[in-house]
Amino acid sequence: MSNCSKAPRLRLPAALSASAVLLVIASAPAAAQEMGVGLAIGVGGALMQQMIAQPPSAGGGGSAGQASSKQKPQAMAKQSGAAGGGNGNRPSGVPPRGETRFVADEVVVEFAPNASQPAIDQIARRYNLTRLESQNFPLIGASLYHYRLGGRRSVADVIGALESERTVASAQPNYLYTLQEQSAPPAATDGDAAQYVLAKLHVREAQQIATGKDVLIAVIDSQIEPQHPDFADTIVKSFDAAGGDTTAHKHATAMAGAITAHGKLLGVAPGAKLLAAHAFGNGDAKGTSYAIYKSLQWAADNGARVVNMSFAGPLDPDLHRLLAAAYAKDLVLIAAAGNAGPKSPPLYPAADANVIAVTATDSGDGIYNMANRGDYIVVAVPGVDILAAAPAGSYQVTTGTSIAAAHVSAVAALLLERKPTLKPGEIRAMLSSSGQPLGLDASGAKLVDALRALLALGNQSAGNDGDRAKR
Repeated sequence: MSNCSKAPRLRLPAALSASAVLLVIASAPAAAQEMGVGLAIGVGGALMQQMIAQPPSAGGGGSAGQASSKQKPQAMAKQSGAAGGGNGNRPSGVPPRGETRFVADEVVVEFAPNASQPAIDQIARRYNLTRLESQNFPLIGASLYHYRLGGRRSVADVIGALESERTVASAQPNYLYTLQEQSAPPAATDGDAAQYVLAKLHVREAQQIATGKDVLIAVIDSQIEPQHPDFADTIVKSFDAAGGDTTAHKHATAMAGAITAHGKLLGVAPGAKLLAAHAFGNGDAKGTSYAIYKSLQWAADNGARVVNMSFAGPLDPDLHRLLAAAYAKDLVLIAAAGNAGPKSPPLYPAADANVIAVTATDSGDGIYNMANRGDYIVVAVPGVDILAAAPAGSYQVTTGTSIAAAHVSAVAALLLERKPTLKPGEIRAMLSSSGQPLGLDASGAKLVDALRALLALGNQSAGNDGDRAKR
């Protein structure tokens, strides 16, 4: 960015959109334009951050707290869902300055609703784009096109140029997300007695009330070991969104076991059923935006009630739209807060307003030292040195916010078995209000207690809020 002291100062209203900023820049003297481009990108990014940011904590067990946690994300979904021709109603999809977590030669494009196929093909030829795939996403009422860039051009430059086309509704990078786990070598096990999470969450007592029977949980992850003896009968459908290697992977297998194991290990919701979406590769444990989009749509199409997302990465405008639409259809969205450390900026999808963000604790109820912090994190559960399932019928010890998220997804299934009409905002509020405070380091996150949550649900159903408050 130029530091030329003679460039005229651009005075912009605080609420000015990124598109309006670009118009101001276009009419400004040449000396100001270089400075203005960076300003436009910054304004667009700031607007999107504000749009997707987590609402205030849904603490408190009363109906007011539930309404707050439910209504605000829906309002955000409407705000971000406008699809105007030429990208006029959305912030710019150009990645923020310094953001590199995306595929270096790919873009995701949505065209205006009235764009014809010949017009779409003409845009692709003009910008030397090779279509890799395209799909209609009923959740957002739009088709998204996945292209590879020809030539040696930057993703940011191509997106900026595409946004000037009237037939383009939006363009953005194909972002990259990473599974949130630190693994130890395979471990021997003498049964579920080694799982301290069972005592912390009062799982055995909770399972006298509910086991998550037949509640569908979509696990968007790497490849699950389908024949693991602890949960072989729980996967009802599988979907390959990533392609390539389909060898069973330790991360997804651990998540599946944490939720539904009922062999040597005991999962939190052994009666639940899994929709297994393979969206992450085995080698680098990374997945792309587009694979996650397809997995989320598939989960919605197949009746998922809960979606477990044990991965983290950058803010993605299209993913936000899909999450908001899924939330509006009553899918309970749960994600790992991230393992990037206390000083990390918020990671997504956990920081999205429509998602329940989960952090990890150890056996002494301390927050995992590498977990992200922030007031968008709603709840905490054990996630340090957790005995978990692994491929080939084996076991491992795993640490991270990933397996913590899986435990919370399972608790949500227990609640949904007992009351299938629960809304996502009600589950968020119930998990938080029935949890135990963890101190200042937790940023307000509450330690989940499966039994207390179920008992609170029973009291709520009976209208006995007074007794619930005393528990």
